[in-house]
Amino acid sequence: MTTSPTGTVDNDTLLEIFRRTSLINQTDERFRSLLISGKIRLVYYPVRGQEVLSASMMTALNPDDYLVTTYRGVHDQLAKGIPLKKLWAEFTGKATGTCKGKGGPMHITDPETGVMVTTGIVGSGLPIANGLALSSQLKKDGRVTVVCFGDGSTNIGAFHEALNMAQIWKLPVIFLCQNNRYGEHTAFAESTSARQIVDRAVGYNMNAIKVDGNDAEAMYLAAKAAVDRARNGGGPTLIEAMTFRMLGHVFGANTSYVPKELVQQAIDEDPVPRLRKTLLDRQISEDQLAAIDAGIASDLNDAVAFALDSPYPDAGEIRIDVLSTEIAA
Repeated sequence: MTTSPTGTVDNDTLLEIFRRTSLINQTDERFRSLLISGKIRLVYYPVRGQEVLSASMMTALNPDDYLVTTYRGVHDQLAKGIPLKKLWAEFTGKATGTCKGKGGPMHITDPETGVMVTTGIVGSGLPIANGLALSSQLKKDGRVTVVCFGDGSTNIGAFHEALNMAQIWKLPVIFLCQNNRYGEHTAFAESTSARQIVDRAVGYNMNAIKVDGNDAEAMYLAAKAAVDRARNGGGPTLIEAMTFRMLGHVFGANTSYVPKELVQQAIDEDPVPRLRKTLLDRQISEDQLAAIDAGIASDLNDAVAFALDSPYPDAGEIRIDVLSTEIAA
């Protein structure tokens, strides 16, 4: 295992991480608010507590790099750059969405921003990411692929197969395990024999980094080191980013299985105000941060209105985007 890189992240980069963090945080809150009010109906997976992790990782990427994520990946999708209007429209099943309303929350795809696949099957994204990385390696296009998954996915066969293949072929891929300590309702120690996920990289002779995913500077430095390594031909990296899911696995889920003291600790160490304090300590003004928040809030209002006003897809769309030759009506 490689020790997590140390250093200082410049203010401009931290401000960009803050912007993406605020975007994720405000979007997550708005989804939950509209669900509670009954204004929208959909299956939603809250990402409260994991905002900084994704914002830091995606800030380390280039715009044309690839992302593969999971159905619990709205934070990854937003941080990678999917336009708010297109994302909200897809989540609400509208024709103006990224997949014309036919993918929904669990199958967001937007190649223009590098969001290539959102998988609804646990662990299935890892071999797909290898395919994208192999394509980049063969074309020599310089792209890096990041695949995000939870700690529960590391017990799936595809995890082991993908890591083994990526290391053999030195693929430009980063395996980002967002270890939020629970695989749906099961605590990490109850389902995983390994002491920590990065230990599994030893079996594949793979570079691995364990990092506090809720620390913007530490997470960015780990991400940047892995991205640079992959882009320069050094092969894959397994990153275990420690975080915490502050709400249920799915919106409305019971969380009584989580010890109260663990929840309180997560509240006390909330990564969103933690990042804000870091910036204020660097003499970034509250007015500047508030202006970023306000701009995102305005964009969010426009995106929600756009989604709610957009039409549902025509029934004929069920025959389109299925086969290479469209089915006649």
